[in-house]
Amino acid sequence: MRPCDAWSTGQQGDNMDTFTPSDLKTILHSKRANIYYLQHCRVLVNGGRVEYVTDAGKQSLYWNIPIANTTTVLLGTGTSITQAAMRELAKAGVLVGFCGGGGTPLFSANEIDIDVAWFSPQSEYRPTEYLQAWVKFWFDDDLRLLAAKQLQQLRLQRLSQQWQHRALRDAGFNVDITRLEKLLQPVSRAIELAQDTTALLTEEARLSKALFKLAVDTVGYGDFTRAKRGSGTDPANRFLDHGNYLAYGLGATATWVLGLPHGLAVLHGKTRRGGLVFDAADLVKDACILPHAFLSAMRGDDEQSFRRHCIEALTRSESLDFIIDSLKAIATTTAAQVKA
Repeated sequence: MRPCDAWSTGQQGDNMDTFTPSDLKTILHSKRANIYYLQHCRVLVNGGRVEYVTDAGKQSLYWNIPIANTTTVLLGTGTSITQAAMRELAKAGVLVGFCGGGGTPLFSANEIDIDVAWFSPQSEYRPTEYLQAWVKFWFDDDLRLLAAKQLQQLRLQRLSQQWQHRALRDAGFNVDITRLEKLLQPVSRAIELAQDTTALLTEEARLSKALFKLAVDTVGYGDFTRAKRGSGTDPANRFLDHGNYLAYGLGATATWVLGLPHGLAVLHGKTRRGGLVFDAADLVKDACILPHAFLSAMRGDDEQSFRRHCIEALTRSESLDFIIDSLKAIATTTAAQVKA
């Protein structure tokens, strides 16, 4: 495996060193093109640029990381990073995470849960508009439930849209549209009628089980049982674990962009300290990751190929834009329901 896998769809100019990271932070996170996974290398500052260094025999090879156009850097097996590099990454608003081989699992306990360490860029000048709207409704149980229902409805709409997309059909995921709609319609009604978050989580579990069955039938996968992280032996389970962490990275990025603390969840908050990241990831996880997990398992892809397919799908569908816009809409519309 190469030392770096990058989500990269943008063009990098030759005059990047004429700007400082703080100057380039004006590039919206939703428009940035890169997520880096690095292993067996050192990350440092060289000539004002953040670079990763690999060893090739007696030679050291230096590779530039275009930090102004990067949302997340995942540091895998055999990596180290300097204080100077962390400073420049923070200036450019890049999230840094430490993880295992292949990008999963993520380690330590900082923002999300016992397996995850997201080091958010620190700034005393982050915007507070959406944080203020979020906390305005968050302490009201009924309004928090309303926000959770909005999130789940947006999730269903996204799933229906993406599973019918031509690109997914061309890849071999020809889902039965009638069966899909018959599955989603009663779920949507159940979400609207849910009396509490426990009912929503129960419905979410039922939906996930049904989606796995539909995906299995669509690609002809055979027997499948969703296993807990680390206990799955079949490729689809491993790919689901791996791909979900890409969605978590987008969720962490989106919440940081909007200035929303990870603990202010609307659905997963009672079970996860950083539940808002999981809430945000739910918006795109089933829509983009789930189909490609089964497609890659059927093709016999390795992790690097699967990761590339997921990243292409997330990029094509502008998933980070969708998460950010969804959280903004939930914040403003729910806060508007607060009685004066």
